[in-house]
Amino acid sequence: MKGLLAYIPGNSIFHKMHPIVKLLFAIFICASCFVSSSFEILIGLIILNLIFGAISGKEVFKRTVGIFKGLFKISIFLFIIQVLVIRTGNIIIPIGKNFGLTDVGITNGLLLVLRLMGATMPLSIMITDTDLNDLSNTLVKTLHVPYKYAYTFTTAIRFIPVFSSEMNIIIEAQKSRGVDFDVKNPFKKIAMIVPLCFPLLISSVRKIDDTAVATELRGFELRTGKSCYKTYKLHGVDFLGILFSGAVLACSIIFRNLILFIHF
Repeated sequence: MKGLLAYIPGNSIFHKMHPIVKLLFAIFICASCFVSSSFEILIGLIILNLIFGAISGKEVFKRTVGIFKGLFKISIFLFIIQVLVIRTGNIIIPIGKNFGLTDVGITNGLLLVLRLMGATMPLSIMITDTDLNDLSNTLVKTLHVPYKYAYTFTTAIRFIPVFSSEMNIIIEAQKSRGVDFDVKNPFKKIAMIVPLCFPLLISSVRKIDDTAVATELRGFELRTGKSCYKTYKLHGVDFLGILFSGAVLACSIIFRNLILFIHF
């Protein structure tokens, strides 16, 4: 996806929130997805993520929907693997004499794909709404994370849209040479894309080396928490965000324990 996880500026309520609060918000929503084993809550969390994307602005919502579509395609593949591999439980859909799809396989497959979609979307929305420089500064100043680790974390995220853009350039170059990537067979398409990973790897190594040289020239070893000159203050919306995400996590835990209590 073009521009995957690249920062999109805006004036929405999520853009104005404290970077650490947005990180905690995403972590709490992700934890709610892994804690919950209810299909209704997981679907509700996915819808909630789409609402967050819509509140963040038109461009963020379009990217959120694009990520949702991509995760949905991956989820179909993972669901098929789950229902074919898991053999425990009662056979619901028989396939042949000694083979079939079980209720445990279908349930676990649905839980897997719903948790994957619900836990991935809030992190992508958080990264899209947050300037990585602000995130790095607050990690160092507020959480006292060593600058080297904060820089490594944000740089790894920053390289994702760069690599995605490089891959798009390579694919467009191959299309200009007459290579047709619009094939319906997914296995054939994967076989065509895999060889393109080698030029992407070469260009990636070159970019990483250039970045390393640039950071050394700018005094990377001398940077500490005091190098972050910008200050970030908590506002009322930040406390509301923490309370809301904490309430979502608490409701997921309570509902899960309630279901376990009813079953026992």
